[in-house]
Amino acid sequence: MPQKLSIVIPCFNEEKTLTQCVHRVLAIADDELDLELIIVDDASSDASLALARELAGKHPQVMVCHHEVNQGKGAALRTGFKHATGDYVAVQDADLEYDPRDLKQLIQPMRQGLADVVFGSRFLFTGCHRVLYFWHAMGNRFLTFLSNMFTDLNLTDMETCYKVFKREIIQQIDIQENRFGFEPEIVAKVADLRLRVYEMGISYHGRTYDEGKKIGIRDGFRALYCILHYNSHKAPVPLQFLIYLFIGGLSAAFNLIVFLLLLGVGVALSWSAPIAFVLAAVLNYLLCILLLFRHRAQWSGPVEVVLYSLLVVVVGGADLWMTTFFMGIGLGPAKAKLIATLLGLVLNFAGRRLLIFSEKGRGNWLPQRDLKEP
Repeated sequence: MPQKLSIVIPCFNEEKTLTQCVHRVLAIADDELDLELIIVDDASSDASLALARELAGKHPQVMVCHHEVNQGKGAALRTGFKHATGDYVAVQDADLEYDPRDLKQLIQPMRQGLADVVFGSRFLFTGCHRVLYFWHAMGNRFLTFLSNMFTDLNLTDMETCYKVFKREIIQQIDIQENRFGFEPEIVAKVADLRLRVYEMGISYHGRTYDEGKKIGIRDGFRALYCILHYNSHKAPVPLQFLIYLFIGGLSAAFNLIVFLLLLGVGVALSWSAPIAFVLAAVLNYLLCILLLFRHRAQWSGPVEVVLYSLLVVVVGGADLWMTTFFMGIGLGPAKAKLIATLLGLVLNFAGRRLLIFSEKGRGNWLPQRDLKEP
């Protein structure tokens, strides 16, 4: 009995290539592989939706979903994954950069029972490929390296379009990113679930911005944020502490700047110091849940905020006590305050990691029950 491959095609203003792309995908079907094509039109302003519906009318394997408002590639994939019914689910961009014939090779490790997820790598391919943007390639390698450092995977191409999953796996992962942040997000969550990941070389025929390429520098920064946001909460403690030092340094600098600004506009010292401290504590909290720890990992939102505020007050009191203690044993004010501040950083980090944002176990990206066995 043939197995079925569901191929999700996110589409935004791809009228020039959509029809050819679909025909290329349909051509890979054979006696052992049935296809299901799910085109998700993301509110295209050209004729893409009409073409997609025309293709669906001609080919029973094609299904069309439509977004009334443009939401991004990640949102389109989320819609497509929800409608997939195949044994395996793959991603296929609507342009002509990737060759669908490679998908038949990518599903082999899963058909053989070796893999749960297979990624295609543009950097492992030994054949010919189009030569394009140097800095794009360097940015890709840097983001892949950073992602690998957090996930402990040794991928060569984290940003690849060609990712193939067992359907029961991808449909249980909670995808949050709407744009190109999907790539580092899904890699982080796959790594978190300790799935069997394989990687294979694929061909690549990149296109220029004049030819319709859409990813830009904004998406690069978003990818950097996603790597931190979806991985840092489970990183080794020393790496988490380094990230917290960065957050603490930014918060301290913000505290100083606000304090000086308030003094400069005539606000009394008795008000300037506590206002700056409270605002810095708020910034610290926001950076913690954006970059380092998972929001509501153990507590509801209000309880988390209350506990965080209590921790700030306790560590603030401890800082005052330690400063007074070290000055009392003969240290100068600068040395006493420096030691108290360093110890305060350790106490802050420990309190946040062990009490406020503590997590139990792994695989927390599933929106429903535990991950089903394949």
